[in-house]
Amino acid sequence: MENIRIGSQNATDEEVIAVAKLAHCDEFAEKLPDGWNTMIGEDGSGLSGGERQRISIARAFLKDAPIILLDEATASLDVDNETLIQESLSRLIRNKTVMIIAHRMRTVAEADKIVVLKDGVAAEQGSPAELEKHHGIYQHMLETQMQAAGWKL
Repeated sequence: MENIRIGSQNATDEEVIAVAKLAHCDEFAEKLPDGWNTMIGEDGSGLSGGERQRISIARAFLKDAPIILLDEATASLDVDNETLIQESLSRLIRNKTVMIIAHRMRTVAEADKIVVLKDGVAAEQGSPAELEKHHGIYQHMLETQMQAAGWKL
């Protein structure tokens, strides 16, 4: 609970639990040895990467900042955690100014504007639909990721 409360030191327990539920933290917090009061270790070492991400999202809900910066928010996550985090992020960013740094096209699919960087330079920019029609770097990344999603062992 205190880890999430970093987002707003004056938040009540009820407010912390409410944002934790929005970020899907309740799914694992209630299973911890001491529930919401479990010590999770330095840097959240007692949690998975996806669980740590969800706590970060809960903090952001609690802070309610008008501008959100997300840097590879879904990188290195399994599919289940990525889906939960994508859902939470969709709620978090409503009516906010958001800058997302991402390599996964799913993360930026609903963006108003995308800037594709190559070698430190803005190589393309536009809406996802505009960039898909452009047949450039964005389109290539999108196609590659869609093909990879269909791979099976």
